[in-house]
Amino acid sequence: MLRGNWRLQQDNDPKHTSRIAKEFLNKNVPEVMDWLSNSPDLNPIENLWAIVKRNVELRRPKNLSELERFLGEEWGNIPNSLIVNLVNSMPQRCREVIEKNGERISY
Repeated sequence: MLRGNWRLQQDNDPKHTSRIAKEFLNKNVPEVMDWLSNSPDLNPIENLWAIVKRNVELRRPKNLSELERFLGEEWGNIPNSLIVNLVNSMPQRCREVIEKNGERISY
């Protein structure tokens, strides 16, 4: 169980909003943030996962062991400068989402 000032941010994917998921969150997570369902653009981790996924797919893992190893290696290969740039892009992303009334933007 998470304690303290933790808040969970997730999109509104149906698997996150199922009855069983909601019950788990109610019991284990102090606060779940409201989030626009059309705006994964406001979560920089989505960009990182897309990069990792693409790079792992290019390596064509042959089994679960390779998949796990490649995931770890590709995650470790993400330069800190990319993470900083994604975080620094948040004010502009927020402005664009507001201008588009919560719809998708080009990130």
